[in-house]
Amino acid sequence: MIGYVTVGTNDLTRATAYYDALFETIGVGRSMEVDNYFVAWAPAADVSGIAAALPFNKEPATVGNGVMVALLMETPEKVDAIYRKAIELGGADEGKPGFRPEEANKGFYAGYFRDLDGNKLNAFCMVE
Repeated sequence: MIGYVTVGTNDLTRATAYYDALFETIGVGRSMEVDNYFVAWAPAADVSGIAAALPFNKEPATVGNGVMVALLMETPEKVDAIYRKAIELGGADEGKPGFRPEEANKGFYAGYFRDLDGNKLNAFCMVE
């Protein structure tokens, strides 16, 4: 159902470098870009993606309280890898990878982080 998600940035060059390196971890590259406006990443043209963009209204980008982008991964190892890369690139921890609830050993596995602009993301997978 979701076509794409956009996160706001006030520094498109910095955001692009962050997401280029982050998504390289899972083998995803740029899918679309418009100079001085936005860059998008997706594994293919016909699947959901994410874009970093300067706000269209030219106002400063701000973080939406309660807004989060969830990135579907195939395995817990990929969740761990992208989470580690996000932190290595200067992102902030919002919840280390693991099962939710923590005492579970299957089901929802996720790691939460914020990008350089404070946008909240998580990488998750379902484990049987």
